Amino acid sequence: KFQNPQRSKIIVFTDGGARGNPGPAGAGVYIVGADGKPLRSIAEFLGRQTNNWAEYQAVILALEALKKLFSKARLRELDIELKLDSELVARQLRGEYQIKEPTLFPQFIKVHNLRVSDVPNLTITHVPRAQNKDADRLANEAMDRG
Repeated sequence: KFQNPQRSKIIVFTDGGARGNPGPAGAGVYIVGADGKPLRSIAEFLGRQTNNWAEYQAVILALEALKKLFSKARLRELDIELKLDSELVARQLRGEYQIKEPTLFPQFIKVHNLRVSDVPNLTITHVPRAQNKDADRLANEAMDRG
């Protein structure tokens, strides 16, 4: 997708996990501005869920956080790069993989609707876990608290 050099870029790191699968789950979100300065971090306990469900929930939490950080008009002007270490979820969100797990359909639809209504300029990038340390730490903190 073409990135407009005149526009500001926001980078969003997300991670979800479950201890046991399913098991106690958590989501982590770490949002940084174009200058690399942190804008928001979230660590949320999700109860008993699967890893993939938690990965989706982290993306949903991130998109909802962006709606709170920016006005609707401003959010539509920003280039948002979503970085996550779940290859499955990244590929499903990019339309490269089918969704076969029934519990993930509602999660996918929530993300799709948030993208269409609020975050149209979203690029989804799969990154190695080593490049997702902040979101991973936040997800683990959430699981520890839960």
